[in-house]
Amino acid sequence: MAAVESFGMLSESEHRSQLRRAVVAATVGTTIEWYDFFIYGTAAGLVFGKLYFPQQDPLTATLAAFGTYFVGFIGRPIGAAIFGHYGDRIGRKATLIATLLCMGLATFAIALVPSYETIGIWGAVILTILRVIQGIGVGGEWGGSVLISMEWARSHGNRGLIASWPQFGVPAGVFLSNLVILAFSAWSGEDFLTWGWRIPFLLSIVLVAIGLWVRLGILETPVFRRLVAENRIVRAPLAEVIAKQPKEIILSALLRISEQAPFYIFTAFIFAYATGTLKMSRDFVLTAVLVASLLSFISIPLFGHISDRIGRRKMYLIGAAVTGLFGFLYFGMIDTAIPWAVFIAIVLSLIPHDMQYGPQAALIAEAFTPRLRYSGASLGYQLASIVAGGPAPLIATALFAAYHTGYAIAIYIALCSVVSLIATALMPDYTGQDVSVEYEGLD
Repeated sequence: MAAVESFGMLSESEHRSQLRRAVVAATVGTTIEWYDFFIYGTAAGLVFGKLYFPQQDPLTATLAAFGTYFVGFIGRPIGAAIFGHYGDRIGRKATLIATLLCMGLATFAIALVPSYETIGIWGAVILTILRVIQGIGVGGEWGGSVLISMEWARSHGNRGLIASWPQFGVPAGVFLSNLVILAFSAWSGEDFLTWGWRIPFLLSIVLVAIGLWVRLGILETPVFRRLVAENRIVRAPLAEVIAKQPKEIILSALLRISEQAPFYIFTAFIFAYATGTLKMSRDFVLTAVLVASLLSFISIPLFGHISDRIGRRKMYLIGAAVTGLFGFLYFGMIDTAIPWAVFIAIVLSLIPHDMQYGPQAALIAEAFTPRLRYSGASLGYQLASIVAGGPAPLIATALFAAYHTGYAIAIYIALCSVVSLIATALMPDYTGQDVSVEYEGLD
């Protein structure tokens, strides 16, 4: 069957309309999910150490707060396994609705967790459980949001751009989370630790309602409908993708290390580092990260588009190399403690990340055969959370405590880049090829 037949049920104009709806639904949904995920990281750097671990010294409290932050990353591969299974079994759309509810309700509940002064250590325990649920939700979100966009793309020549739009949800989530926290930080002032930080978490329930309304209005992807029509739905997609495409899963995780570890250093660790070590104001750092996320609105789809022209793998290799070098420039500027230098370093910090994140969605998703794509892409993508994103703020905090210089963290970033350069070089590149049909040798 020709690939074009999977689109035959819709006219050209109807298809374009559904493609737009799918891209909007994926982008809005991922924005909400990442807003939920990122406000936790910001709160971990600014608030949670003081509220839930007040009996510890500031460094230990920060490490403990980032410890609860880390467990969310452990939940992400679990979510990838659970929702990847259902995404390949019952469809992309229904699974994405479930991930949005999982994340949104957990985030709303975090706002209601009492502090240490009220219920002692149980506050931290409840916080940790809710963080795991957050991780499970976001673990299933990425694969579905990328596929709901990419599998509606009729042309092979623009999949990188289309698949990059769900990635746009990351800077949009960073922007919204920092904007809301900045607003309530200014409004609540000295009461930020008492109640101001809770409002951004409460607001997530409104965003979830918006996300559900948008996602309920889209159709299932043509690729999945074709799998159903051809009776190619797999009973145990997770087990099968592990058995048949283990290389792609491992490489997907490893190539993300140079993208994910620095990202959480630049957007989570920096709050504790700049406010605690450099004695800069909370609002100054929030503003700088907010401006950085605005630049990503342009750079993520731009680098996704460039990958359609020069190839996913080549674009990703360039990004990984730039990231490895940028870490030294970043901390060289940050450690001056000169406000304008710190501001510029933070604003520029996400561009090397975006050089990888733009083409990343298509690079990973295209590597997996359609009937196993949700499970394989989700698992590979989220496994990086355990070895890269989750530990990064902890490792950065420990490195600075041991060596008292940001350059120790820059070396860590460079090592991450080396790993990703090797993994990316070994990753298959399907730029411009038909990825709607089953791959040979995997039947």
